[in-house]
Amino acid sequence: MTRAYLTVFLLNIYLFWNSSFLTSTSPYLLSDREAQLAYELHAILEKHRPQCDSPIVIGTVGMPPFDAVYESPRENLVYNFDEICQPLQDAHDNFTLDIHTIADNRNYRAYRNGTKGIVSAAGGHYMPTFVVTLRMLRRTGSTLPVELFMRDYQEYEPYVCEVVLPPLNARCIVLSEILPVERNYHDTTEDFQLKSFAILFSSFESILWMDADCIPVHDPAQLLTSKSFTSTGLVTWPDFWTNTASPLYFQISRQPEPPTNARPATEAGVHWLTLLLATYYNYYGPSFYYKLLCQGGPGEGDNDTFIQAATAIGEEFYTVSEPIVDWSHPHAPTIRPAMLQADPIEDYERTRQENPCVKDHCVTGSVRGFFIHAHDPEFNPGEVLLEKTLHNGKPTRIWTNSVDALQRIGYDAEKVTWEETKTVACTLEHALDSWKDRSGVCEGVKKHWDEVFTSED
Repeated sequence: MTRAYLTVFLLNIYLFWNSSFLTSTSPYLLSDREAQLAYELHAILEKHRPQCDSPIVIGTVGMPPFDAVYESPRENLVYNFDEICQPLQDAHDNFTLDIHTIADNRNYRAYRNGTKGIVSAAGGHYMPTFVVTLRMLRRTGSTLPVELFMRDYQEYEPYVCEVVLPPLNARCIVLSEILPVERNYHDTTEDFQLKSFAILFSSFESILWMDADCIPVHDPAQLLTSKSFTSTGLVTWPDFWTNTASPLYFQISRQPEPPTNARPATEAGVHWLTLLLATYYNYYGPSFYYKLLCQGGPGEGDNDTFIQAATAIGEEFYTVSEPIVDWSHPHAPTIRPAMLQADPIEDYERTRQENPCVKDHCVTGSVRGFFIHAHDPEFNPGEVLLEKTLHNGKPTRIWTNSVDALQRIGYDAEKVTWEETKTVACTLEHALDSWKDRSGVCEGVKKHWDEVFTSED
């Protein structure tokens, strides 16, 4: 069985699995396949380094909202377009040819055949948020194993990795143990760049990517066997914002320039060749591709790299029709504190009905919510969570009232998330590295819980 696709969620994941392997606290051992993949991939990435200056972007495209009906003009803000176009195109052409060396050789695949699981990345101040999200995953009944990647041992937290995570069927993997430091991989695994490498070196054949702040409200294991995923291997959601990639990107990747409202911006799975090309985009992201794909617009980073790689390679994906929803309470002190992403299974079934949607807008009623991307604030009570949940000085809900939640999700997900946040705050207050200098974390969450949720009971 070849790796026809990976399952990767920008949001979040049972198959039979060796639980002793997942809960092992022994040092991570590099397999021959991982070592070969790391070596060969680095060689190809460096071989096709663009031989030109970085794009110079003049100004910014702003924050144009996504509109499925009306197409906005695509802007080109790259000042040195003519100077860098040919070198970038040459490097892109040659890399897409060379990656077949890796894609066609099974010895370069790090995964174990037939395995399924969730992959995520977190370290530092993202670790508390990840633990809350992991506990929410288990509240859905999901037993899928989880691999948590971190950049290096500075982000490794022994107590969390060796005591907290194993009972939750999750384990830590330090990426610097896989990617050779002497080959300068460590310089290219910052922030957004970490994601593609984590997916590449996961031991799972089918992967569901889970951002630390993207909360599953239903068991996502069902997504891995759904028609929406198995028919294409990649599922995408629309974003709040329109696509702002420069025309230069489409020229160098030899794609017809699409309408600005024709490309979603959140991915749920990727193919093998797509992943290799997305890794190239992220490897050279800060110096080249993030500027080309975003031009100063919202969400700069890895967000568009997987989808654009899929279109460049010519691999299929399924686009969720149901629009993303601004998931906020009327009294929420922040704008768009969370985004609700629709169930791709239910959406897929509806799009197969006769005339289910008009102009990309479904008219048959709302599809149930499946993931909550809780990004502002993230559920980390050691940071600004408690400050951003006040209305007129009093604690308040930030997502929904319970009636709204029951209609779209089926239960009060915000209340359950706060319950898990309280558990994390009061059991790990003195254990998480990023909270070592904090005090009153547990007390603060308890106060919020009592004033908001106890009063509702």
